[in-house]
Amino acid sequence: MRVVGFVGPSGTGKSHRAVWVARERGIDFIIDDGLLIRGAQIIAGKSAKKEKTKIGSIKCALFTDDDHADDVKTAIRQYNPEGILILGTSDGMVEAIAKRLELPEVTEKVYIHQVATEFEIKQALTTRREQGKHVIPVPTFEIKKDFSGYFLDPLQIFRRKGKGRFQLIGEKSVVRPTFSYLGNYTISDYTIYQIVDYVVSNIEGVNKISRFRVENHPEGIYIEMDLVLVYGCQIRELLRKVQQKVIDEVEKLTALNIQSLNITAKSLVLEPNKALDSKRGDSSS
Repeated sequence: MRVVGFVGPSGTGKSHRAVWVARERGIDFIIDDGLLIRGAQIIAGKSAKKEKTKIGSIKCALFTDDDHADDVKTAIRQYNPEGILILGTSDGMVEAIAKRLELPEVTEKVYIHQVATEFEIKQALTTRREQGKHVIPVPTFEIKKDFSGYFLDPLQIFRRKGKGRFQLIGEKSVVRPTFSYLGNYTISDYTIYQIVDYVVSNIEGVNKISRFRVENHPEGIYIEMDLVLVYGCQIRELLRKVQQKVIDEVEKLTALNIQSLNITAKSLVLEPNKALDSKRGDSSS
């Protein structure tokens, strides 16, 4: 097995360029921030970007936890790759990861300044420092289930093939972890309620939310709510519409995965104008 190290300081764009570096060397497997990645799929491990602190992130990236390391070692033995690219912030870190995962000695090292210009490196550092953005070299759909509550942004990388023609060569995800330089962030249950209330109030046929309950879990959120609907609407069809719109909007605005959204049509009301028309009809008769 050939083991190649890709070295550069934190925030200089290693994860962004990892797929290119691996592809140029005929390598299909990448170890980056606690994950074993093959192509566009996470094979094993857990992301250091899910840790709540910077120290925890570093420990995760170094596979200090025995269960974490064993999980990745088992996957490596199972797939038996011809080569692995290990990302690290220093020569020592790359070598420590290889040793921890019981891999052969690192035979080649690629440095970030060999594959990125000084301007590109400075630009990446600025983005990391000012926006707290980190890249994971897999598509967003692959990591979304494990990154509930993190701000995710898909990033597609194209290569020019000719005049006006481009080839998609890789998909990545931009995340903003809680340990980012901008500090921690929390999305309160009340904020989620406000989003849902706004969405629901703009759907014709819904009068109001009469009960709302949300539970936050690491894998996502569970929502239960009762609705007061307007008499005359198609209830089943309306509830499906509400469910889809709420899921779309909450996931778009918060990056939280909605694991369950249970809606109950609790009661019906007449719209004010319909009630008034009804009274006028009674009096005229």
